[in-house]
Amino acid sequence: MSEQPTVSVVVRTKDEAESIGRTLSLLAAQTIAARSETIVVDSGSSDDTVAIARLGGARVVEIPAATFTYGGALNTGAAAARAELIVALSAHAFPRDEGWLERVVAPFADEQVACVCGYEGDPEGHRLAGPRVQDAADAARHPHWGYSNVNGCFRAALWRQRPFREDMPGTEDKEWAWYWLRRGYVTIVDPALCVDHDHSDESPRERYARWRREWVGFGMFVELPPYGLRDLLREWWTDRGGRRSMLRARLSHRRLGELAGTYAGRRAAAKAAGPPDAPRLVPTGPPKDARIPALRD
Repeated sequence: MSEQPTVSVVVRTKDEAESIGRTLSLLAAQTIAARSETIVVDSGSSDDTVAIARLGGARVVEIPAATFTYGGALNTGAAAARAELIVALSAHAFPRDEGWLERVVAPFADEQVACVCGYEGDPEGHRLAGPRVQDAADAARHPHWGYSNVNGCFRAALWRQRPFREDMPGTEDKEWAWYWLRRGYVTIVDPALCVDHDHSDESPRERYARWRREWVGFGMFVELPPYGLRDLLREWWTDRGGRRSMLRARLSHRRLGELAGTYAGRRAAAKAAGPPDAPRLVPTGPPKDARIPALRD
């Protein structure tokens, strides 16, 4: 491809042989595929991920597994990207139709938009009927909801000014968005940009690790209220955690993994302030928002 693409898609992988072929096929079928490029950043796969990615037409950048962080791998991919719009897509996040990528880039006609992503629901737990614009005030009310690098897109020009933090174990996406929201930009969250992305087969151990790293990440830029064993027990007893019934929530092994990860992550959350250019986010919403789990890749 000699012409500069309209959009670059960065996919971070490690041992994703079961899904990367499908992901790349879906990207190749997009209506604007001819104006896009795909970059796979692989962090030490031991299966056929890299070979499948190359056969699927992706440009592969390999990094050592020991150097991996979510922000670091995405920065590596963004540095290799040639477009001014960069999509971050999970290796096992599958676009639902051929118009997905075209819809992703459309909101950037508004110069105030820093980034976009897709969720089914709003931060209050209701189904989103259409796009929601998140500004700094909304992010302060709902600091655990917003931009996601699972299926997000951001401006390369803003990324060049301020890359994703590489010291964070998770939530580098929301921290980056918060930086730009404070400077007058907005995030668009649109259910039309959703992808099929499922963690339902995770083991309790995997669920624990994901929740822990997310809460440690949040603690690196959000002022979190105290969270002790009493808070943990209260949440276990009163919060369904997205399950259909309270009984299922209380008996779910995966839910217990989430709660244990939340407790461990909140306890381990960094207390030091972030970089001088990113003051900590002080939530203005109700205290219950601090217990909303982060669902991401």
